[in-house]
Amino acid sequence: MTGTPGPVPISTKQLELTQRATEITQGAFTTLAHFIDLAWLREAYRRTRKDSASGVDGQTAADYERHLEENLAALLDRFKSGRYRAPPVRRVYIPKADGKRLRPIGIPTLEDKVLQRAVVMLLEPIYEVQFSDASYGFRPRRSAHHALEAVWRGTMGHPNGWLIELDIESFFDNVDHETLQSLVARRVGDGVVRRIIGKWLNAGVMEEGRLSHSTRGTPQGGVISPLLANIYLHEVLDRWFEEDVLPRLKSHGFVVRYADDAVLGFAREDDALRVYAVLEKRFAKFGLKLHPEKTRLVEFKRPTVSERPRGGPGNSRSFDFLGFTHFWARTRKGGWAVKRKTAKNRLSRALVSIKQWCRRYRHEPVAWQHTQLSRKLRGHYAYYGITGNGRTLARFLRAVERIWRNWLARRSGRAKLLWSRFKAFLKRYPLPPVKVVHSVRLSQSLP
Repeated sequence: MTGTPGPVPISTKQLELTQRATEITQGAFTTLAHFIDLAWLREAYRRTRKDSASGVDGQTAADYERHLEENLAALLDRFKSGRYRAPPVRRVYIPKADGKRLRPIGIPTLEDKVLQRAVVMLLEPIYEVQFSDASYGFRPRRSAHHALEAVWRGTMGHPNGWLIELDIESFFDNVDHETLQSLVARRVGDGVVRRIIGKWLNAGVMEEGRLSHSTRGTPQGGVISPLLANIYLHEVLDRWFEEDVLPRLKSHGFVVRYADDAVLGFAREDDALRVYAVLEKRFAKFGLKLHPEKTRLVEFKRPTVSERPRGGPGNSRSFDFLGFTHFWARTRKGGWAVKRKTAKNRLSRALVSIKQWCRRYRHEPVAWQHTQLSRKLRGHYAYYGITGNGRTLARFLRAVERIWRNWLARRSGRAKLLWSRFKAFLKRYPLPPVKVVHSVRLSQSLP
């Protein structure tokens, strides 16, 4: 007697989508919504962060889980029937990298996050086949460190080059809805999926009790926003550079993009100048504007044998990308290599954050402070701990020790905490030593 076959695993469904997208490189998929069922929503809920801030409805994960199956079943029914109404996102502000300005973040409701995650799980296999190898942000099995490695390979492989450091001004606020919808329509023909994306784009923003709508922008903080951003910038930059720019260059060129940050490399100055001259017009075609101060052309040639190193941070031969300053420097064997160190603004921001934290929690138990500071240091090393950045990491550790010492002294009312006494204190509560985490070239691990 044959039993009833069990449900098809989600990974199998995604593999099917990948295979279909590989075979059908042109045209849109007209039937996609049927992939999303109750099991799919359960998995989407599992992948949704439960500890993040709540949206406009104030609902928490604990509230939603009290009737999880009923809630997911109702969500599925509203999604399939087209009765789902996308709620507005709640706008909050977080400090930017310079610590002076604020970045707007949109917080969807928990249920909206779950449905957005489900749609991302549906569309990701289709678009991963299409996306460029030069794109690294918000993609499976790719990270900022893979993008840094790609830039290192590009600059080391063709040392007599020029770079365009590209920065898009307020990208997420200026994505044109109509253009984005037309780009999505090239691969997604399913009306249910298309309509839900349109509802998210038009849901609006709630700020201090006021609801506003716009024909531009996709909120940072939305689960689906990174995928939509990659769809948009794939057309604006990646595909254009690979299909239109590269064939017209007189020599080698490359592009590396992580979300809305990118570096374009060229072996010849004339190639770089020609592309630099048309970049603004290319982005304006899609309603985007390049930052006039942060977008620049950089000479990034390997120094000659007799030349003194002129590629340190702040020099015209250096550039910043993903929190690191890249520059030419001598190797131990006397040659030249591209080295990377924590960018000055990122280092300052990290230390300001540590100072504010120590001030806020200066009266907490020392053992608890030690545990929390150790976690913060390990997190810093996890990102900035790359080969060649040891000195800057050591500076960061010493600065953290000084900040901690100063606030420990203040909590006791003393004017000073002598270094001799503090060093003895650090033996009992040692902070994690500098650790280079990314010492192996990551290019070998890329898919």
